[in-house]
Amino acid sequence: MGLCKRVQNIKPFMVMEVLEAAQELESKDIDIIHLEVGEPDFETPRCIKEAAKKAIDEGKTKYTHSLGIKELREAICKDYKKNYNVEIDPDQIVITSGTSPAMLLCFGVLLDLQDEVIISDPGYACYETFIKFVDGIAKKVKVFEDNGFQYEIKDIKKQITKKTKAVLLNSPANPTGTLLDEKTLKQLADLDLYIVSDEIYHGLVYEGKEHSILEFTDKAFVLNGFSKKYAMTGWRLGYLIFPKEFVRCIQSLTQNIFICASSIAQYAAIAALKDAHEDVIKMKKTYNERRIYMLKRLKKMGFKIKVEPTGAFYIFANAKDFTDNSYKFAFDILKNAHVGVTPGIDFGENGEGFIRFSYANSLENIKIGMDRLQNYLSGIK
Repeated sequence: MGLCKRVQNIKPFMVMEVLEAAQELESKDIDIIHLEVGEPDFETPRCIKEAAKKAIDEGKTKYTHSLGIKELREAICKDYKKNYNVEIDPDQIVITSGTSPAMLLCFGVLLDLQDEVIISDPGYACYETFIKFVDGIAKKVKVFEDNGFQYEIKDIKKQITKKTKAVLLNSPANPTGTLLDEKTLKQLADLDLYIVSDEIYHGLVYEGKEHSILEFTDKAFVLNGFSKKYAMTGWRLGYLIFPKEFVRCIQSLTQNIFICASSIAQYAAIAALKDAHEDVIKMKKTYNERRIYMLKRLKKMGFKIKVEPTGAFYIFANAKDFTDNSYKFAFDILKNAHVGVTPGIDFGENGEGFIRFSYANSLENIKIGMDRLQNYLSGIK
């Protein structure tokens, strides 16, 4: 008797392990510079907060439709039409309490026992967890820094079997901050597979242009939300766009497991899509200033960055000149330099030897963090 195997197989999320260790040090009055977590340091824009207050004052605090408030789903449709020129029916969208529940719904309706999803290595650590939780198999395809961690279609094709159901992509990507190019997206769309596209960092691109997979195929599930672009992490609001044939099963699953997302957060999200554009522009400009500064400092210290990241708020830096154990290295940096960073091994075996730095912190704190890191590296050479 004991825990089921499904739970026993869940690995710790290392970035949270670093964060929790950092918080323990902070409880002892040790100042920590947080460059590990991917959480915007900005306040949620005022127009969004005001919309939430208004919703409360007007008593909009009841259950909503299980798919979400129709006005919000319509606003998402307009947003995708404006940004990507794609047509989406509001009934092809379910609003969720963050993007993680959207992922659970997606894999829950898509995968039968031992069905396979191809994912990148390195890639966001929790993808594999969700796939395994519904008894699927995550098949990893290595991607490399030389070409900006782009998928190679030939490598994907080698991994396809009769059990392969989907390919998962994330662009801009966590942890690498790089964009998949249009050519690769088209090649992925031409595969006779579902595409699961995590587009949570859309809107945070500093060079080039992001593309939705929906521009190239409708045989796709799109994960997105409000946490990153609108600095709404604690509001816990995301959404899933899905093919029409999945409407009823996703609605039924949502009704049974979640009922609906927060009504207040949903009304706030309507304001985000309609009124927060200027706030996003300001945040994006600030992120880019931090990106440029951090890239310069890290390269000067000896970290290798062959293809500069152009989206999200991460730099995935090659630290192999300093270590062959990124987990130990990250905790050593935390202990001795008082800077939180994420070990590359958290994102897959092919991420070993890398460190992920987040620039979702103030430029002032980033400067302090870079100075501390430089002093630490001087001491270990």
